[in-house]
Parts: sequence; structure tokens; C-alpha cells
Amino acid sequence: MSVKAVLHSEWTKIRSLPSLMIALLSGLVATTGVTALVSATHDGKESGADFDPVFFSFFGLNFGQIAAICFGVLAVANEYAGGGIRVWLAAVPRRGLYYGCKLAVVGLCALAVGLVTGFASLLGGQALLGEQGVGPGAPGALRAAVGCGIYLALLTVLSAGVAAVLRGPVGALGLLVPLVCFLSPVLGDGPATRFLPDRAGQQVLHATPEGPLGPWTGLGVLALWAAAAVWAGRLALGRRDA
Repeated sequence: MSVKAVLHSEWTKIRSLPSLMIALLSGLVATTGVTALVSATHDGKESGADFDPVFFSFFGLNFGQIAAICFGVLAVANEYAGGGIRVWLAAVPRRGLYYGCKLAVVGLCALAVGLVTGFASLLGGQALLGEQGVGPGAPGALRAAVGCGIYLALLTVLSAGVAAVLRGPVGALGLLVPLVCFLSPVLGDGPATRFLPDRAGQQVLHATPEGPLGPWTGLGVLALWAAAAVWAGRLALGRRDA
């Protein structure tokens, strides 16, 4: 099969499986919905001098990123349910081609929805903040909206790579959700936590990033996490029987 045919088949699988479409779109709904609710009920009197209205617009991303993780995991783990992976590897014997096309389609879908999520959260959140809101031309605002899309795409690819290694949704979600969603708050602000996937990647959402990592270097750290997971997944796919 050609690259175009494999890409088309992967896209067909995503749009034809309700579980994948629900997981993909849930990130948009959760992020923008929670952001709108929190922004609408925010009391400006509670804000201090260090209040960052740009970062506040992405409050709901803490919930939306769980959907991105689920999408990445299910896109790969579903292949192993019932032995479906054997059928696809019979159709596409070149495992590297199959794996690369899957990650490309999954990542691009997450990027597209992530960009819509980023701009919707920014514009909606700032409008609901009232006098404390800033316009899209404020320092760091547009960068944060674009960075939100890249962050969700990299997180999805990271999740897909982990799922390729563990071959099951339970183990992959059991590892990724605590790592991305709970480890940073539990460990607090320290030298080690700054390089965790969520803490590093979310630096791009701040108008003025905190710590040693800048907005793009933080995304670079997340990209390294994703690259390591993709590499491990490729090794697992190549060395194990389907």
C-alpha cells in the first residue's frame, strides 16, 4: 500500500469509530466549557498583581488534556483488541510505514482540534473576564493559542507511543494520567517537576513563562518526551509478534 492509501485508511478508522471521535472532540468541549465557567464566575477582587489573564484562559486544559491522552491511547490500543492489528499488518507489512502514518494522522487530528480549542478558549475566556481580559494582540496571547494546539498534539503522540509499548488502554492510561495530571501538583514546584511533560509544555500558555524554560523550549522538552515514547513504540512494534 502507498503512503497515501495508508493515511487515508487511518483517517477512515478515526472518523468511523465513535469512541475515537468522542475522545477527540471531548478535549475541545471540556477545555472551552470549563474555561468559560471559571472565567464567567471569576471575581476580579481575588486577583493579585501576578494574575495572568492569558494563562487563566486555559484553565480548562487541565481537563481537556485527559481527553487528548485518551484519544492517543485508544487510537493505538484499539488495534490490539480482538487481534485487529494482525489484519492491518497483513495489509501493510511495512510496520514502520503503518506506525508512522498512524501517528501522523492522530497527531494532525489532535493539532487541528487543539488549535480550535486554543483560540476558542482564549477569545471566550478573555471576553468573560470583562475588564481583566486582554485582546488577542496582547503579549503572549496568540502564541498561547497556537501553543495550546501544539501541546495537545504532542501529548496525543506521546500517549500513542506509550500505548504502542504497553498494547492496552488500562496500562497506558494508568501510567499517563498520573504522570501528566497528578505528579506535578503532588511534587510541587521544583527543579525536577519543571521538566515533566505537562509543566514544561504548558510554559507556552503563560504570557511570561516562569522558571528556566521558555515557551518554545518547554514545548521542546515535551517533544523529547513524545519522541522517546514514539521510538520505544516503534521498537516494540518491530520486535514483538502482532
